Amino acid sequence: MAAAFLRAQHMLVVGAADDQGRFWSGVMTGPPGFASPEDDRTIVVRALPGPPLDGLFVQERDIGLLAIEPHTRRRMRVNGTAVHAGDALVIWTEQVYSNCPKYIQTREPTTEPAATPVRLGGGTALLARHQEWIGTADTFFIATGVEGLGADVSHRGGNPGFVHVTGPKSLTFPDYVGNSMYMTLGNLVVNPAAGLLFVDWEGGETLHLTGRATVDWDPGDVPGAQRLVRFDLDEYAHVAGTVAPDWTAPGYHRFNPPAPGNASRTSGERTARR
Repeated sequence: MAAAFLRAQHMLVVGAADDQGRFWSGVMTGPPGFASPEDDRTIVVRALPGPPLDGLFVQERDIGLLAIEPHTRRRMRVNGTAVHAGDALVIWTEQVYSNCPKYIQTREPTTEPAATPVRLGGGTALLARHQEWIGTADTFFIATGVEGLGADVSHRGGNPGFVHVTGPKSLTFPDYVGNSMYMTLGNLVVNPAAGLLFVDWEGGETLHLTGRATVDWDPGDVPGAQRLVRFDLDEYAHVAGTVAPDWTAPGYHRFNPPAPGNASRTSGERTARR
């Protein structure tokens, strides 16, 4: 089941720390079959991460991998180590497991991604358009890890507005009831380094944030939140051509709590981000 699911994917989310210990989350894409198990512990991905993770795996390092199929709300996480091998990435797995479909919005690509991702810019403070992008997102991905214990990347979803931008260098998001595995939160308690990835599903662009995240165990009155996570930005990268543009409009998960300031949106409503 896991092998067949992996072979069917055309997009993988990846997370890793750079040489400064900063975590980044990114994407690898290819035709179905571009990622396939070679044996019960080895996965070969016939693609390499683009910016800002390009070049990280010249030397073997910890990796978190997420195979996610939004239109079926299925996902599988892989944690292990990885290294470049020519034009491929070889991954030796330590953990492989599935998660529930909660908070995944259904959507499918209608086109192919660009051949080569291009870095459009970056900085240490988010521009107004980036803040709007984040503040209207219904999905993002977060990479975390602890040295000696491995890296991880996971999905976070909710109704648009569930991520609250508090300034050009900070944001908060709720932690909803989930799988009770606490991989992300457990990592953050030990090591606050985190990498966030936001996808523009219409334009095929991605926004990569690296910084530090802290857990507030008192969620206050945020609907559905068990905890809140505050993220403080160190650096961001804006990349074009990372994923296919023109995905179908999202179908929001029925368990999405109402987002603060956006409670009129129903969980099942289908609408494009912009």
